[in-house]
Amino acid sequence: MSEESTRAGYVALIGEPNAGKSTLLNRMVGAKVSIVTHKVQTTRSRIRGVALEGQAQLVFVDTPGLFRPRRGLDRAMVAAAWGGTADADIVLLLVEAHRGLTEGVQAILDSLDEKVGRRPVALVINKIDKVKAEALLALTQALNEAHAFEATFLISAERGHGTEDLKAWLGARMPEGPWLYPEDQLADLPLRMIAAEITREKLTLRLHQELPYELTVETEAWEEREDGSARLDQVIYVARDGHKGIVLGRKGETVKGVGQAARTELETFMGRRVHLFLQVKVRPNWLEEAERYSEMGLDFKDSK
Repeated sequence: MSEESTRAGYVALIGEPNAGKSTLLNRMVGAKVSIVTHKVQTTRSRIRGVALEGQAQLVFVDTPGLFRPRRGLDRAMVAAAWGGTADADIVLLLVEAHRGLTEGVQAILDSLDEKVGRRPVALVINKIDKVKAEALLALTQALNEAHAFEATFLISAERGHGTEDLKAWLGARMPEGPWLYPEDQLADLPLRMIAAEITREKLTLRLHQELPYELTVETEAWEEREDGSARLDQVIYVARDGHKGIVLGRKGETVKGVGQAARTELETFMGRRVHLFLQVKVRPNWLEEAERYSEMGLDFKDSK
């Protein structure tokens, strides 16, 4: 393709935790590159997913949800979320239709001009299948009165309603220029990090509500085998001894189930056989270790 015939740019997704940013990213890319769970604050780092729309390449930056931080990891996640807009050509603010104009959404609106500057911002009201038309109309009006959005889209990221119109609109507004990634690349996260995120998702889905934010997963070793398969050794770091027992489960059943689920998804994602080995280690101060933040794609300085 010639440079003149192509477009490419960055689209930052921002919003409260659980607004559906990761679901929309995966929908746009057509593959699962970001963690999707019913629990909030599961996306920790800025994850880039690459989608094609005609001659345009859209690089979506899925950010951690914006919320009021209470601890170091929270502060680093919020900094990463706003940081994700820094290079964006267009910013999409996702709002849950059934939750409406919450205090959290209002706080984001209040910060938009300062944090985003003159970058165009479009409003995306998600999960429209959960509310009636009258409520949707009122919410759309209230949000547009609160900020001058470039455009408003009503979608269901989970069902795909309205997402094609959004994608076409974005494609037409990307700057002209060469594509930023190879045509067949879906994400710019290293495979090691994607593998760790997949395992963390399975843990998040399986474990007690509070525990997932006290653990992290790292891919410690990756071995390519002669038969085409891969061996992955991962470490699950927890902050307390009591958490290790919860992660392991009775007779190791919990971590075994997590490992099987993660391995199955990894094999589907990679299209080949995977041998996955999980270890659980207690590191009481992992939330204060710069190396752990680097592994999550966060800046340790932002936690202070």
